[in-house]
Amino acid sequence: MSAPPRYRSVLYVPASNARAMEKAAGLAADALILDLEDAVAPEAKALAREQAAAVLSSGVFGDKRVIVRVNGFGAGGEEEWLANDLALLAPLAPAGFLFPKISTAEEAIRAQSALTTHFVEDDVALWLMIETPLAIMNLPAIAATKGEDAPALTGFVVGTNDLAKEMRITPTPSRTAMLTALSMSVMAARAHDLVVIDGVFGGISDPAGFEGEALQGKGLGFDGKSLIHPSQIEPANRIFSPSEAELAEARAIIAAFHLPQNAGKGVLSVNGKMAERLHYEIALKVVALAGG
Repeated sequence: MSAPPRYRSVLYVPASNARAMEKAAGLAADALILDLEDAVAPEAKALAREQAAAVLSSGVFGDKRVIVRVNGFGAGGEEEWLANDLALLAPLAPAGFLFPKISTAEEAIRAQSALTTHFVEDDVALWLMIETPLAIMNLPAIAATKGEDAPALTGFVVGTNDLAKEMRITPTPSRTAMLTALSMSVMAARAHDLVVIDGVFGGISDPAGFEGEALQGKGLGFDGKSLIHPSQIEPANRIFSPSEAELAEARAIIAAFHLPQNAGKGVLSVNGKMAERLHYEIALKVVALAGG
């Protein structure tokens, strides 16, 4: 099984900061999000768009996956910002486009149509921000918009800060009030074979807090975490990678099922634990995720 693309660490980079974008090219994040939306003030939108175009055209990113978070389907000026974002950046064919505040299946389809209108390359990925209570309630329908036609829906990024605001809750380390929404996001993504990325952790000077939240996200089933600072890349990559113990167990299961005497068997005992065919399939994914 070939190694799937990894999204353990997905770093937001404000497109209004040209130096930050160039520096990000050399970082170990699995993917970058060049942000034209929340991280950019209204008066800096045009500059950010032009700087994003310049850095994408420069080739500095090489084969690193770069996703552009465009402005959303708002009223007035926001609609114009989005149209200008896509007109300038779609021809440059970044790895994907991330649309903010998608709350309904109709909006998801509208995002796909917007990309198609701007002649995006066939292999471009459509990503959606899940950051409103309405989006959570509509997750099955939103995820079901994934289709065969390009640009195909590839994944969700959960916007936990906006979601907390809309839920009128105060974020806590346990994220108890948000656990249902987080789990529903993972369930919807898995039902349609989508990537799903956990929200950001704002405590740059709290590495223990970040690790705790990242471990929680991994336990909930997320593929990785969105980041706001380069210092969060290493722990995200480590936490969302299979541990040595997980790898050893996976390899032992694979080896056991590959033994000639076990051919055709559906259940084995591996190191004192029952292993079924489903555990074998999980083990293959674990080893592939680790790169073989």
